Amino acid sequence: MKFLFWILTLTILFAEPGAVVMASSPKLPPVGVTLKTDDPFLQKLYDAAEEAERGNVVEFTPGRKTLVEGGGYTCVWLETQPMGGAMYACRNLEVALNNQLIFMDCQRTDGRLPGVIISYEESRKNGWDKKDAQPGPGLTYLPDQKATAYFAAHSGYCFPSPALDVYYWIGRDRQYLERLYHALEAHDAYLWRVRDSNGDGILELWCTFDNGEDNSTRDRGAPNSWPHEEPPKLKDCLMPYQSMDVMSWSYQGRCVLAEIADLLDNGRGDHWRQKAEEVQKRLIAALWRPEKYACYDRDKDGRFMDVLLHNNLRCMWFGSFTQEMADSFVDRHLLNPKEFWTPMPLPSIAANDPLFRNARGNNWSGQPQGLTYQRAIRALENYGRYAEVTRLGDVFLRTVGKTCRFRQQYDPFTGEPDDVANVKADYGPTALAVLEYINRMYGIHIDRRRILWSGLTRGRYTIDYAQRWGERTYRLRIADGRMTGSLNGRELFRGTAGVRIVTDLDGHPRQIVGIAPETQTVDLQIGSKTHHCQVPPNTVWTIRENGPPTEVEEK
Repeated sequence: MKFLFWILTLTILFAEPGAVVMASSPKLPPVGVTLKTDDPFLQKLYDAAEEAERGNVVEFTPGRKTLVEGGGYTCVWLETQPMGGAMYACRNLEVALNNQLIFMDCQRTDGRLPGVIISYEESRKNGWDKKDAQPGPGLTYLPDQKATAYFAAHSGYCFPSPALDVYYWIGRDRQYLERLYHALEAHDAYLWRVRDSNGDGILELWCTFDNGEDNSTRDRGAPNSWPHEEPPKLKDCLMPYQSMDVMSWSYQGRCVLAEIADLLDNGRGDHWRQKAEEVQKRLIAALWRPEKYACYDRDKDGRFMDVLLHNNLRCMWFGSFTQEMADSFVDRHLLNPKEFWTPMPLPSIAANDPLFRNARGNNWSGQPQGLTYQRAIRALENYGRYAEVTRLGDVFLRTVGKTCRFRQQYDPFTGEPDDVANVKADYGPTALAVLEYINRMYGIHIDRRRILWSGLTRGRYTIDYAQRWGERTYRLRIADGRMTGSLNGRELFRGTAGVRIVTDLDGHPRQIVGIAPETQTVDLQIGSKTHHCQVPPNTVWTIRENGPPTEVEEK
């Protein structure tokens, strides 16, 4: 959801925020990333993306630095900035933490999280910080937070998993974890209390900005925002939708609640796993069409809306699909060049769908979005489609690197950046996606309790990638078809490039992963022992102390 302040014509009534406040902030370990390569194309793209994101770090409220979306978007949205903050954690933990806490700080007493938060500077410009000021319908100024919160649309919910990622980054602070548990539990309760308006067990989408699909052709007649606590009943409006998105919000929220419950040892883990499974079963029963290998929303009358949406990939980001469903959607639709695998892949609506439009200017009817590329990484990794991440990354980096203009949208057929939607060429989701694809292909990614060392090659070029986290510096060098990983200068492994090595935090190699689109012949030396194996795409091999690596049967 992207809006200027014309949304002030909306109306809403809501309670004062009542978040649980942390008594103190955790001491954050120092972090940092460096990439050095003699590949001029990759180095220029990496440096430009780093610069763009540094410019998106602002003092959002007095004393609080936050990563905004960029590209002219000066607010923080629930659909982008918790995820963006978590991706930026490897470079700045203060910002990563603030991008989670600010949404919890502004949570309403009824559990609802704000869809958007507006900075102190913008609030002051509009006079909203004055005593007895009326910020306008749909907005409330929060004096304790020195920010203005917006509750007239949910603006997605890319929050639970990224917020838990940050828990691991900051050193597993229990106080933060308890606060996150409270926030997720309250928001999930709100969704089921309000967004299942007819009691059929399927959560609903009530306006276009609820899931941030601005100007989508499938939403003709629908309101952009909806400030009320009951669904719209408008002529020529098909909302409320029975929504794959909103069901997936609840699914991931409950899965993360189960993880947190286990970490807190509060005895609620099995409860939340069962509640998440109930959501998944309802989603499948109501919205999955096995004959079409995809989910489809239903309109207010319960009729399927026959529009093939990339939102299925969003469901995969939230983890709400089974493995079979995800593989079906990827193989039948995502990789179909007539649908989603266009020359620049990932249009918002399948390219052969009647509602597809190759429209510029913040339009979710067709052109691939940087935000979709950002989400696609977790979506595909959730289901073991690592080689597809590489294929996407290859196209994405080549396309964005031609201009180093980080735009919101790109033409699905030519790859031309859309220079209409953004005031500046520093759109954060695109820049962050560039940095993330680089670390998934040629670098290091810290994934909670694991380190991913990805050693694809770039011809004759050498790549040196380093990630600092506290007292540890992980380093990966790729050169002459070989890759070497080290921790604080101590070699951990060396071997054939073209695969991913997974280690624990102490650098002990545990797995070899097929991230290349073609089978790789690998030798991997760990200490005095050398392992040999063939690694096809999307396969995972367990490294054993005694004997050759063995393939993991399940993704």
